[in-house]
Amino acid sequence: MQCAAQRPLADSRGLLLAVLMLVTGCSQIPGKPDPHDPWERMNRATDRFNHALDRRLVKPVAKGYMKTVPHPVRMGIANALGNAAYTRTIANDLLQGKLKAFTSDTGRFLLNSVAGIGGILDPATAAGLPKNDEDFGQTLGRWGVKPGPYLVLPVLGPSTVRDTAGLYPDWRADLANLPDHRWVRLSLDGLAALGKRVEFLGPDDAIANAYDPYAFMRNAYLQHREFEVRDGNVPEPPLEEEPVDDEPTTPDTPQGQ
Repeated sequence: MQCAAQRPLADSRGLLLAVLMLVTGCSQIPGKPDPHDPWERMNRATDRFNHALDRRLVKPVAKGYMKTVPHPVRMGIANALGNAAYTRTIANDLLQGKLKAFTSDTGRFLLNSVAGIGGILDPATAAGLPKNDEDFGQTLGRWGVKPGPYLVLPVLGPSTVRDTAGLYPDWRADLANLPDHRWVRLSLDGLAALGKRVEFLGPDDAIANAYDPYAFMRNAYLQHREFEVRDGNVPEPPLEEEPVDDEPTTPDTPQGQ
């Protein structure tokens, strides 16, 4: 779970919902290879490293952060960092040609930056301006770039070749990464990741108890990203047709006739 929580591209609440749906309603066929995951051996090794890092460092720090920092303060920090990162969504709105969303998201950013005191408060939601989530991986997908193989990144977690290519452009588009001092940037990134990790403390046990937690997280991530790239317009899988017996049938003839 630490992987998804730390990944800067994914909307953590949307991925959390996808994970819970998979855990409660889907199953993975044991031993069946996934065509989207040709590097599974390497990915599983990286996933084990990430889980060990989370268990020994990230999760204890996240628990301590949740216990010592009051919820309103955590929300204010998360809102401010999310508002600074919202320039990423605005830029990708424009790159995807979503002019209506670009206008709405720009208004949301400006309103929260000014009336929301740098984004600590969220008056834009009350004003009817929805919060969207766009990134460069989605932009590439919208213009026809395939996701490529599934890839688990050290520390950052679930990704694909396409989404990995979008990491740097999105990182540069985040206002929180504009300060010149690299330690300031790293501290802000770490604080944002820590806040997201707190959101995933609840379902940890449910995912850990899945038959194959790695496969569940992989499927949840890939389905969630497909949903985001298509803006929710994911085609339904074709229904299997029942076999039709082509032999003609004749009514039974009563005996004696």
